[in-house]
Amino acid sequence: MASRPATVTVEAVRPRGRGAAVPLQKGAQTRALILEAALAQASRAGLEGLSIGTLADVIGMSKSGVFAHFGSREELQIAVVAEYHARFEQEVFFPALREPRGLPRLRALFERWVRQVSVELESGCIYISGAVEFDDRPGPVRDALVSMVKAWHAALAKAIGIARDEGHLAFDIDVEQILFELHGLILSLHHDDRFMRIPGALQRARNGFERVIASSITPLGQQAPQAVPAVRRKAR
Repeated sequence: MASRPATVTVEAVRPRGRGAAVPLQKGAQTRALILEAALAQASRAGLEGLSIGTLADVIGMSKSGVFAHFGSREELQIAVVAEYHARFEQEVFFPALREPRGLPRLRALFERWVRQVSVELESGCIYISGAVEFDDRPGPVRDALVSMVKAWHAALAKAIGIARDEGHLAFDIDVEQILFELHGLILSLHHDDRFMRIPGALQRARNGFERVIASSITPLGQQAPQAVPAVRRKAR
């Protein structure tokens, strides 16, 4: 997995002699500012749409200033992928872990995923757009994208397996098949809502989840809590 972009940490701001902490903190803040603008640009135009020149104009820096923090356009693209993944984890994965083990947690993961996609319908999902851009283009950027998506798939597969182990889903379920169908629902949601502008796609995705679960749910699973706390949407 590609390393995450630098952020301001305790180590970064700890004095190492008079005046040493300030440049370190300023450098990290500048990098974060560049990354924020790059993420916004990539969400609109795709990873291949990232332009160092446009980015420099947006944040009021020179091209050489941007390159001082990211040695190449490819390095910037990888940093954007890592940052997107980190934010996805904060919005979708980590909050769902607070739900009870089993079906409630799996339901929360999918619901938060659906809501995240719905927030991104106007800007675009880097996982999905990146797959289109780099599906047949080997290299470090594609590797970073694949690594992040595999990490998310592994987390979902684990949640499905836990739901089985908790007795909420049948013991003989095909975890990979359920994962495949859930991911397919998200891709259909993105296609129908963002591209086709078909009303009701969000609810169809939720209905699809219930159909997938209904095919293997147990009596114990039917008694599991279904409520998912509201997710606060953040302005993009």
